Amino acid sequence: MLVYRTFEELKSFLQEQVGLGKAIGFVPTMGALHDGHMSLVQKSKELAGITICSIFVNPTQFNVSEDLEKYPRTEESDLKVLLKNDCDVVFIPSVDEVYPINYVSPRIELGGIDLIMEGMGRPGHFDGVVQVVGRFFEQMNPDFSFFGEKDFQQLVVVEKMVKERNFKVKIVSCAIMREPSGLAMSSRNVRLSEAGLILAQEISTQLRKVKQQFTKKNTLEIEHQVKLFFNSHPDFKLSYFEIVDETFLLPFSNSGLKARAIIAVELEGVRLLDNLSLN
Repeated sequence: MLVYRTFEELKSFLQEQVGLGKAIGFVPTMGALHDGHMSLVQKSKELAGITICSIFVNPTQFNVSEDLEKYPRTEESDLKVLLKNDCDVVFIPSVDEVYPINYVSPRIELGGIDLIMEGMGRPGHFDGVVQVVGRFFEQMNPDFSFFGEKDFQQLVVVEKMVKERNFKVKIVSCAIMREPSGLAMSSRNVRLSEAGLILAQEISTQLRKVKQQFTKKNTLEIEHQVKLFFNSHPDFKLSYFEIVDETFLLPFSNSGLKARAIIAVELEGVRLLDNLSLN
């Protein structure tokens, strides 16, 4: 497993691999790796000849400095996990490497999908996401890039950015990996206490109930029930719960589009995201 910290080193290696006819798969992460990330690495290994995993805690997508400071940084253990999973290349750049003084990020028109749900409570968050992902795509020119569906809005935003900037990369969405309890795997879960981990199971439980009720009740009634549950629970702080179409992230109507329930809650000061396809 090779480890690079500059784009120059990485690009030199990638040029050799492309010359050998190998497709490049890219898995962008912020580290604190878990089995969910490894499922993306394994998917890349199925589709690409070379798999790159980046570890970079991107400061431009954090609108609260405290969250940036608290984000777990576990490079040593991350490298061990990636080695065990036969990742080919790990890219661990510095902030100055990703954002040199003369770098100007292209502005992307996201059509409002960046302003709802996560965008409402985290202004500028998706500007940071498209900035860093676009920067990596510019430098690596991968054939495939892999994103988990847990951050479903992010997945839709990245797909929009790829179209707007005419990148040739194919975005591959990968299913949410869950703990045996049903809790969606997340780097943030390590910040929960044992009691918090048990309580957090209620998030996926409520989503499964939504799926059971989806064809029996109207969406407004279902949304009301879920919001009432979390707003009535003293340990949870509900940020939002929405049933939206998967294409435009608009409130779902019987339009023939696929529906997805998306939720964000705070528990013990930790922001937890989850979602579930309802079709």
